[in-house]
Amino acid sequence: MRALITGADGQLGRALQDALADDDVVALRRADCDVTHEPSVVAAVLDHAPEVVLHAAALTDPEACAADPDAAWQVNALGAWWVARACALAGARLVHVSTAEVFDGWAGRPLTEFDPPRPLTTLGRTKEAGEQLVRQSLADHCIVRTSWLQGDREQGPVGAVLRQAREHGTVEADDDVSGALTLAADLAPALRQVAVAGRAGTYHRSGAGHATGVELAHAVLAHAGLTATVTPRPRAELAEPAPPFAVLDDRLPRLLGLPPLPHWRDAVRRALEA
Repeated sequence: MRALITGADGQLGRALQDALADDDVVALRRADCDVTHEPSVVAAVLDHAPEVVLHAAALTDPEACAADPDAAWQVNALGAWWVARACALAGARLVHVSTAEVFDGWAGRPLTEFDPPRPLTTLGRTKEAGEQLVRQSLADHCIVRTSWLQGDREQGPVGAVLRQAREHGTVEADDDVSGALTLAADLAPALRQVAVAGRAGTYHRSGAGHATGVELAHAVLAHAGLTATVTPRPRAELAEPAPPFAVLDDRLPRLLGLPPLPHWRDAVRRALEA
């Protein structure tokens, strides 16, 4: 498979390069391809002529999105649009990575691919807009939503807990926000699987089970052998509180007979061993 990866210097982009090691891959970092600049995106896709583009470039930090909404809209919405338009010109399939934050999280149950999005945050609104633009611009697309993405131990939610514990001896975490930790190393081969299958549509691929931020912090500390106090973080301190229960039900992959991704507790253990 001839594949092009955007955001190759991010935690998911690096995992995708490992998962596609046996394929013919071009991995583009931000310095190689600015997804907010349409001519650069079109040139990159047409020059490399991939069969599949795996679009991992995104602005995913909720606080950064809230602080600079224009940047979030440019990267998450317009960037997805430019990549989809470039794929249409090149005749390439697009696998576009999205997020559980496209939901408001108030249903109180895991959300399926058939539940309507209702984003509350800048991150969620911009990623949901990107989904819409992909659907409008390219028939041959697969949108894959995930949650609480975790690269190596110093990145993602696990890295945030470790840094707070080491630097302050105290970890602030959400006790009213639930999600499922998803290892980039598990998501990347699942994205390749979707790309090869070629069934256009929207899929959920996230770690099994779910936990609050406080439960996740305790699990990280226990596996890392660290002692720290875990305190709930007041929602009032956040400019844009996260959806309270943005837990994904990977219903479509399950109906298609695909195995679930590993449990979030297993993801914690493996992230700390990496």
